[in-house]
Amino acid sequence: MPLFSPNGLSEAETESVVTSYNLHFSSITSGDLVDLPYHILQKLSILFFGMNPYAIRLPSILIGLFLGFLLILLLNRWFKSNVALLASVLTVLSTPFLYLAGTGTPLIMLVFWPTLLLWLGSKIQGEKTTNPIFCYVFAFILLLSIYTPHLIYLVIFIFIFTFTNPHLRYTIKSLPKLPLIIIGIVFLGGLGIWITNLVSSKTVAMSLFLARDFSFSSFFHNLKIGFAPFFSWISPLEGVYLSPMIGLPSFILALAGLFSTTKGFFASRNAIASCFIVFSVILAGFDPNSALLIVLPFAILTAHGLRYLLEKWYGLFPENPYARIFAIFPLALLLAFMTLPSLNHYAYGYRYTPAVANEFSNDLELVSENVEENSILVFKESSIYSEFYKVYEDRTHNLKVITKPEEIQKAEKSTIVTLGKIDISLPDSFKLTKIVTSSKSDNSDRIYIYKYMIN
Repeated sequence: MPLFSPNGLSEAETESVVTSYNLHFSSITSGDLVDLPYHILQKLSILFFGMNPYAIRLPSILIGLFLGFLLILLLNRWFKSNVALLASVLTVLSTPFLYLAGTGTPLIMLVFWPTLLLWLGSKIQGEKTTNPIFCYVFAFILLLSIYTPHLIYLVIFIFIFTFTNPHLRYTIKSLPKLPLIIIGIVFLGGLGIWITNLVSSKTVAMSLFLARDFSFSSFFHNLKIGFAPFFSWISPLEGVYLSPMIGLPSFILALAGLFSTTKGFFASRNAIASCFIVFSVILAGFDPNSALLIVLPFAILTAHGLRYLLEKWYGLFPENPYARIFAIFPLALLLAFMTLPSLNHYAYGYRYTPAVANEFSNDLELVSENVEENSILVFKESSIYSEFYKVYEDRTHNLKVITKPEEIQKAEKSTIVTLGKIDISLPDSFKLTKIVTSSKSDNSDRIYIYKYMIN
């Protein structure tokens, strides 16, 4: 997945790095708690492995690997092993999943928490004798998930379902009392901190419940923006999402899976897929990025589609044992036609499709490779990019970041660097000596290097 990651960092990734690096212990009680578990992991990754794209994306890569394994376990609870494995492979190698696992933002948590909760829930409800450990872990994961935007709605639904289901009520009553009290205290304590920050910060409340800049008049506009990349099979759209995010063959297979579930709609796996589709649509109205939650029902419907195809194939030859063996070849061909173009689309699309590739900047690598030590990186004003490079300054000590033009006068006998051509006034003693370009089609003149010259 690191090799397939987009060529450069998006603006959302730079914002995530700044948020993660600025985390302190006080953030737990008085800071911005949005996506706190992910930002803790990202900060640790940067502290241990330095300021580079791989360290920035390492949490998503590791979570993506775990999520792929979870999908196999979850689908294996509802389908035969061969169907679960094939559906998981198709999902993991799809463009939306690869994007989630290859970008250094907390967006992957929107899929990870529900998948983990579904698997733990299936272990609790689907067994005759429930292991108490699964119940305690489920409660702890439920607590962590409320820090991800919009998942509070899922948590509320789970609470309602738990206390209205006789089997689950009996399971909770039968748990050992002391561990149950301890996990209850931990959960209430975490919930109390969450509510305190919610009440004290309108920004946090909007982020967790709706979106930072949400307005009800924009609901349907957000829906259009969120789902357009999934179905734009004719021409790519501008933005960080490579369209189409789901190939036409994969979409048809998932659609076949959806229609094949109509007879048994109220079976748990069918109802869950349908509910998550509705849930994804509602959340995308709040925040277009939340449309990526569709990855989870897409995996379930893909498994339904594969199961339906295999059943129909075996139904053609009910008395022929060789039909099962012969089915391997067309099935392998189908998977190849679905996975290989998807991988090719992702690997090359993010590098060579101008509408998408230009949304990612490889300035960080260019700065690391071309800027000398003790140089001064100048920004006209404070911005998310200046904050990002202050993190780079703190981790590498190779350069100094300034945002006040008057400080340039004190920078004699140094090397001044700007990202792109910016309108700043430099002393006559500084001369432009080098322009570093990138492979992008737009704004490719990325680094201007001015050196101190004695007249």
